Amino acid sequence: MTRRTISLWILGLLYGAAGFLHLALPGPFVAIVPPWVPAPALVVALTGIAEILGAIGMLQPVSPALRQAAGWGLAAYALCVWPANLQHMLIDLVHPGRGLPLAYHVPRLALQPVLIWWPLWASGVTDWPWRRR
Repeated sequence: MTRRTISLWILGLLYGAAGFLHLALPGPFVAIVPPWVPAPALVVALTGIAEILGAIGMLQPVSPALRQAAGWGLAAYALCVWPANLQHMLIDLVHPGRGLPLAYHVPRLALQPVLIWWPLWASGVTDWPWRRR
């Protein structure tokens, strides 16, 4: 099994599980939606659906074009939820001892570019940084 195939499975399982959680237990996700985002519960439900569809697209074996579209979609998703991750950190900073520590939030925010790149690479949109010659 190649690194890409392993990555597709990891991403598919992680995003599938996250999407399920967004739909089954939306409360914690709604709580970290920034205040400027309208209809937080609807946005969380739609992001859950997007994660599940992205997972399905990454794991389907038939269409490389669909897999790449899913890679673009999950990369865009990771970019779009960055403000919620920042909001989550700010909420936890205001309530020390009740939320997650900076030791969680700082790496999470710093690794967001990896979560944007990874589905692009796994789906074959890019070969960077391991370009084929």
